[in-house]
Amino acid sequence: MNEPKRNRNSLIYLVLLALIAGGAGIYLSGDAPREVPEVNGSSGFKAFAAGSMAAFLVKADRPVVPDLAFKDSTGSEIKLNRWRGRVVLLNLWATWCAPCRKEMPALNAVQQQLGSKDFEVVALSVDRKGLEASAAFLKETGADSLGLYSDETTASLTMLQALGLPVTLLIDRKGREIGRLLGPAEWNGAEAVAMIRAAIAEQD
Repeated sequence: MNEPKRNRNSLIYLVLLALIAGGAGIYLSGDAPREVPEVNGSSGFKAFAAGSMAAFLVKADRPVVPDLAFKDSTGSEIKLNRWRGRVVLLNLWATWCAPCRKEMPALNAVQQQLGSKDFEVVALSVDRKGLEASAAFLKETGADSLGLYSDETTASLTMLQALGLPVTLLIDRKGREIGRLLGPAEWNGAEAVAMIRAAIAEQD
């Protein structure tokens, strides 16, 4: 074997070793690549913090989310604990918040797509105007798949240490915060949907 051919074969061998050792997602058996990266605890969710989810802040220690108290559409008091055992996308918004208005259709769309016994978008109004104004806002924005929830006291903002609106938390089945995003986002986009699906599929 001449020297150039030997060098070329060695290079091909090294490239193959690197692909196998690095887990580059190429399957020599012909299997299709996975659509969603495998999640291993909170650190695994960092793989989703890209594209439209680049601003999503993953919480490494997954703190338990405070058991917020607020009103449902009937004016009855309920607590966030009601959703324990399900994955929740908790979104805080207000009628005067222009970015919230822009974001609401995406939240409605992801609820339509993924809403189930395992997942719900909980869009919580922290507007002091109360249920009537919040209901009108949801109607105006076409968010007919979202439940009406209101915290007129705005205590939720302080309890969640929210620095502005909108703010959205992804919460696991045990009521722990996987991470949050401040500002509007494409919650029905590919990255967000993949992240929510991964949270739903978690076994822990």
